[in-house]
Amino acid sequence: MRPLRLDLAGFTVFRDPTVIDFTDADFFALVGPTGSGKSSVLDAICFALYGTVPRWGDRRAIANALAPSSTEARVRLAFESAGARYVATRVVRRDGKGRVTTGQAGLQLMPPGFDVSKLDSGLSTEDLGEVLAGTPAEMEPAVLDAVGLPYEQFVTCVVLPQGDFAEFLHAKPATRQQILVNLLGLSVYERVRERAGALGAAADAQLAAVDRLLADASDVDDETLTDAQARVDELTALAVAVDAAVPGLLAAERDATAAGTQLSTLDGELARLAGVRTPAGIAALAESVTLARTGLVEALAAVTGAEEREEKLRGELAAAGDATALRRLLDGYAERDRLGGQAAALDEAVAAAVTEHEAALAVLAEARSEATRATQTLDGARQAYQDAQTADRAAALRVHLAVGRPCPVCAQPVATLPAATHTSALAEAEEAGKAARSAAESVARIVAERDEVARDLDRVLAGARAQRDQLGARLAELDTQLATTPAAAILHRELAAIAALNAGLDDAAAAVRSAREAHRRAATAQKRAEDKLRAGWLDFDAARDSVAQLGPPGTDRDDLAAAWAALAGWAGSEVDSRREARSQTVAAVEAAEAAIATATAEIAALFTAAGLTVAATSGKSRPPAASEAATSRKLSEKAAADYSRAAAVAVERAHAEYDRLVERRAQTERLRAQRAEHERDAQVAKALAGHLRANNFERWLLAEALDLLVDGASRTLRELSAGQYDLVHDKGEFYVIDHHDAGLRRAVRTL
Repeated sequence: MRPLRLDLAGFTVFRDPTVIDFTDADFFALVGPTGSGKSSVLDAICFALYGTVPRWGDRRAIANALAPSSTEARVRLAFESAGARYVATRVVRRDGKGRVTTGQAGLQLMPPGFDVSKLDSGLSTEDLGEVLAGTPAEMEPAVLDAVGLPYEQFVTCVVLPQGDFAEFLHAKPATRQQILVNLLGLSVYERVRERAGALGAAADAQLAAVDRLLADASDVDDETLTDAQARVDELTALAVAVDAAVPGLLAAERDATAAGTQLSTLDGELARLAGVRTPAGIAALAESVTLARTGLVEALAAVTGAEEREEKLRGELAAAGDATALRRLLDGYAERDRLGGQAAALDEAVAAAVTEHEAALAVLAEARSEATRATQTLDGARQAYQDAQTADRAAALRVHLAVGRPCPVCAQPVATLPAATHTSALAEAEEAGKAARSAAESVARIVAERDEVARDLDRVLAGARAQRDQLGARLAELDTQLATTPAAAILHRELAAIAALNAGLDDAAAAVRSAREAHRRAATAQKRAEDKLRAGWLDFDAARDSVAQLGPPGTDRDDLAAAWAALAGWAGSEVDSRREARSQTVAAVEAAEAAIATATAEIAALFTAAGLTVAATSGKSRPPAASEAATSRKLSEKAAADYSRAAAVAVERAHAEYDRLVERRAQTERLRAQRAEHERDAQVAKALAGHLRANNFERWLLAEALDLLVDGASRTLRELSAGQYDLVHDKGEFYVIDHHDAGLRRAVRTL
């Protein structure tokens, strides 16, 4: 098996569509860091062919094929095996419930010389060649036929899983022998042996069958053949005599058939005429139809009156105006009253807010003045503190001064020392500064609070003024809208009038519905009465049609009762006239049947003289019933045919017996020749099956193949080890010869 091209999409680490082309590669290496997908390429080849991967450890673990977060994985492998090119495809999908299944699998045999690069052109399934498998279940036998190896041997000999490279070397001899049989296609010899065995068994069975036939066969002498020929001549004369007598029987049968047909016709006409009876309740049916029609007309008039009243009220309601518009105007009056009260309340609220805001501003101004004074006091305290610090530092430097030495501050020689008296005011200045800072912070907090209160009042005042302006605009708008409308009292009266019209319209609509329901019931009653009348006419028409061929009188289609009376009277008179004709027809039938019996007896005597018996259906012992007229003619023809057929069959049987005796004489000779041929075929097939037994020919072939395999492997091993190692085998075990260790032979299991 040689890979040509591998297409991946959504498979393990290959989330995106990936194509690996092996077409021009005799050898290749997969190189990359751990996790880059090197092993996944080999996994994809195994998965495309067998639907599983060795390192998954479970043939059902197909969920491993999906790339993370992918819902579908596609693998397509184009490969070459035994000179033919194939395409194997598998698709794995995850459904909405998280279950992973193989949604598609197939194997196709590509046309000879197919260019795998055409797979990029999006060919359809039909373009890829003959379909060998179309479902996951069909894949396993199809791949086995194409590759020649089942999954377990494929991952032992072709794609070796990591860590399992030595499995073939370590396998038991029987397992290794089966692998070589599959690789070399030696199973064909086993199939030849089985076929030879089957042919030998078949030849033995045929030989036994021929022996049984020969045991049952007996020789036929000339006297037996002469007697058989004489019987043929006797029965041929019988057939001629029967053919001469049959026309008389047929003539008698035709007379009987004609009389029987006439009798059947009369019986049928009498039966149909007797079935014409006037049904009960015909007069009451016509009266009920008249009443139903009258009720329907009255109900229709009631519906028309109710609908006219309803339509009148609708017109009045339409002229009365739009109730919704009137209610909208009343709502405008109510809103104006409500908004007027709100506007007055807002005016008072705005005035109070203005007063409160002005007072808050005055308090804020005074707090800011006090804060300014506190800030000035704090600044004076800070200056006094700095002056006290300067005086203290100068007093501290005095102890380091000496007349005539440089001053540490100005670097000038000291002429005279200052007075030594100094009292520190630093602590006093620091306390004064703390008090000033505390007072300033307190005043700042008060200013911030007053400022926040002033801003809050300012926002409240602005909101109240804006709301008052909005109410004023809405009131002006309402005044404009209501300036030309009627007063609220007039609007209330108009709405009351519309409500009264609506109530009247509801009553009128109810009356219309009631009238329509009454009309529907009347229409139903009228339809039922009409249906009954129609059914009555259908019954009458069926009765008249049953005797239409007999010429019934005309029908008055306006009066069902009169029509029934006329038809029943006519049927009674016709019955009387046909009963007399029936008596004469019965006598003719009896005479014809007597003639049939005479002709039948004459023909039966001919068969008896020839030593034969025959039973023919002929001649009836009673006049046929009305339903048997057609059957009578068929029986007549069958009776004559039975006699002729019986004579012909007897002649054919005599001829067949004579021919059978002649054939038996020839068959015995053929069986003897066949026995010799089957005996020779059985010997050849058994000899071939014996030579091809697995412990003979196949074992010899496997030994030769193993020698060639080990010899080739040894050359490769010697090349890889720079001449140090050779590979040999002995009695089913593999060994390595170490030339660097005095030719030491080591079992491969120790490597």
